[in-house]
Amino acid sequence: MSHKKHHSTTPLSQLLRLPPGKVRLAEHDTSATPGFPGKGKADAAKFTAAILPELSDLQERLYASSQADPENAPKVLIVLQGMDTAGKGGVIRHSIGLVDPQGVQIRAFKVPTAEERAHHFLWRIRKALPTPGMIGIFDRSHYEDVLVVRVDGLFPESEWSRRYAEINEFEAELAANGTHLIKCMLNVSYGAQHDRLAARLDDPTKHWKFSIDDLDSRAKWPAYAEAYEAALTLCNSETAPWHIVPADHKWYRNWAVAELLREKLESLQLGWPPASYDISEQKRRLAELS
Repeated sequence: MSHKKHHSTTPLSQLLRLPPGKVRLAEHDTSATPGFPGKGKADAAKFTAAILPELSDLQERLYASSQADPENAPKVLIVLQGMDTAGKGGVIRHSIGLVDPQGVQIRAFKVPTAEERAHHFLWRIRKALPTPGMIGIFDRSHYEDVLVVRVDGLFPESEWSRRYAEINEFEAELAANGTHLIKCMLNVSYGAQHDRLAARLDDPTKHWKFSIDDLDSRAKWPAYAEAYEAALTLCNSETAPWHIVPADHKWYRNWAVAELLREKLESLQLGWPPASYDISEQKRRLAELS
């Protein structure tokens, strides 16, 4: 398969990028497969695997850049958000699993601890940011503080409503400091969520994945959809845009996130850092020790 045949004809980051303006999730097809170069699920494994050699090379260049310039090397941060069962864990296993785990820093954000609640909501986020040369993955993120907090009424509106502007400022700061964001909203349908929850209940090997909280959240689907629409509308900047990834087809979702990562790494145009030593001298020494 040629270098280009496994890529989307139009950059996927353009096809999935959320345009500015008011967002209505109902207008986004959760079963669509924009940009996929194959014919469907039967081709998914082949086209996902085809990304691997290039993705591996690009990640190694990113990591190498931090060895040459530890302070100023770029960082990549993938933010994964979505309703329960949208597939954040699946993306981490099947998409991010394509790259060397030594170059990846994964953080899953659960309910804040007592220590975290005692600080500003971005405190725990800042502590988890990727270091130079690394790919960071956020399984949920700072957006939980305008999603769960809003839906469950954990803080008054006067407080959480200010957070959209704070998030925009925070993400602008990250971009200015060399962190390249890939924000992915994994968009799953109400029907697909039902089927995935039912599958967990039917399969003893998946009972551990089921949580009673999943059904509590499902009962609040309209409120969560409204909260997501607000976050997507208000925090969709030029420097940190959102990508809406259709997530009803797991095979497409996984390919799409891997391709978004490949495109972002390619856009950094990283070369190999030059040697910081005299190559001829080291070859001479090696010859002496042979």
